[in-house]
Amino acid sequence: MTYRNSSSSYGSKSGSGGYGGRSGYGGGGGGYRDGGRKKDWADKEIKTDFSNLTPFVKDFYVPHPVVASRSPHEVEAYRAKHQITIKGNVPDPIMKFGEINFPDYVESRILQEGFKEPTAIQAQGWPIALSGRNMVGVAQTGSGKTLAFTLPAIVHINAQERLKPGDGPIVLVLAPTRELAQQIQVVAKDFGSSTHVRSTCVFGGMPRRQQMYDLRRGVEFLVATPGRLIDFLSDGSTNLRRCTYLVLDEADRMLDMGFEPQIRKIIEQIRPDRQVLMWSATWPTEIKNLANEFLGEYCQVNIGSLELSANKNILQIVDVCRENEKEDKLYTLLQEINQESEKKTIIFAMTKRKVDDLYRMISRAGWKAAAIHGDKTQGDRDYVLRNFRSGKIDILVATDVAARGLDVDDVKFVVNYDYPNNSEDYIHRIGRTGRSTKTGTSYAFFTHENSKQARDLVNVLREANQVVAPELEQMASRGGGGGGGFRGECFRLSEDW
Repeated sequence: MTYRNSSSSYGSKSGSGGYGGRSGYGGGGGGYRDGGRKKDWADKEIKTDFSNLTPFVKDFYVPHPVVASRSPHEVEAYRAKHQITIKGNVPDPIMKFGEINFPDYVESRILQEGFKEPTAIQAQGWPIALSGRNMVGVAQTGSGKTLAFTLPAIVHINAQERLKPGDGPIVLVLAPTRELAQQIQVVAKDFGSSTHVRSTCVFGGMPRRQQMYDLRRGVEFLVATPGRLIDFLSDGSTNLRRCTYLVLDEADRMLDMGFEPQIRKIIEQIRPDRQVLMWSATWPTEIKNLANEFLGEYCQVNIGSLELSANKNILQIVDVCRENEKEDKLYTLLQEINQESEKKTIIFAMTKRKVDDLYRMISRAGWKAAAIHGDKTQGDRDYVLRNFRSGKIDILVATDVAARGLDVDDVKFVVNYDYPNNSEDYIHRIGRTGRSTKTGTSYAFFTHENSKQARDLVNVLREANQVVAPELEQMASRGGGGGGGFRGECFRLSEDW
């Protein structure tokens, strides 16, 4: 491995580095973003009658002859290569799309999307989900987990009796944020439309009327944030008597945001023989306890380390600098990024005010940019995200409202203008680039004010085989202090790493 030190420029940002806040959700102000009545939700009385439940089937998996004929050595070699570790009675993974025996309506859609091979979590997760087993999947953002639970969900729906008037959804996906919920629903709509699977998404921050109409009309596939769903369960707009397939997506984030009471109340409304798939980027004690309580016997699939770690496809550049140097450094960096053929960039700041200030500065410089944070209306946010995805704007300035659930495949650069309060948020921020097997580059301006995070950041960099600048090492070894220093120098991996 060779390193390179560049003293005057950020240098190549092509991501060729090889294989390799809990202070309030909503940006800056610590706002709660799922309807605003968090304390009331857990107190609402919701009664469910589990008598006369409709029978259902959940095991559809028949191993492909090729999969069944593989030796244990071949299976273990595949798992080792893709960093898959398992726990429980887990079926062998598939290695190609044709080995999963999806119905034709699913396979044809996969071909239309142009996917070449399943990701690790799909290869191992699909056989489990299609077998009707409960599952915990521990995988980072960008691992392909949305398809890992959505495609089996659609197969599950099409095997059940059709909904009758007054029936609630067959599939329920709980997600922590409205952005993530909306993106899951887009996938459900794309893959379910050929068999007329109806889906909708309910979340706070938008008028209830259309969401209520969709629920009362009947949907097979419901994606929801916990608080808004409890509102609709409480007023009778929907029920969970027909729900037999439950997904908890980003369960660790939902617990971080204080949703555990709402999750418990929702699960209490779902029949006990349901199938449950829980997804998390980390595996803390709280998630283990939740899985043990609500999943009973389950299979566990881990992709990579059980500790939260940065994607090794992302080249991480940390610039130790002074606070008053950051604007000039950002301007210089954006000039260099603008020379690249792929230049879609997300810039993260800690406060809504700073996001707006940076947006104005960047726009005045002539770059196509937009801002997103918790004070924006849902319509404004949707408009900005559409333009960012389509390429009408190249730069998105954001608070952590976009750090989770923002699914844009071609983000090439992430800039941490303000370093976050913890390494978990840093990892989720930079995870907006380097999606799937793509490469990306992240930058972080790290100041004296961030010195308490220095040791954690050094650990993140080392785990991902990244270069650690001497100034950052010194700051970490002192357990604080530092700052100044670095004077525009940054360390990065050479192109041949």
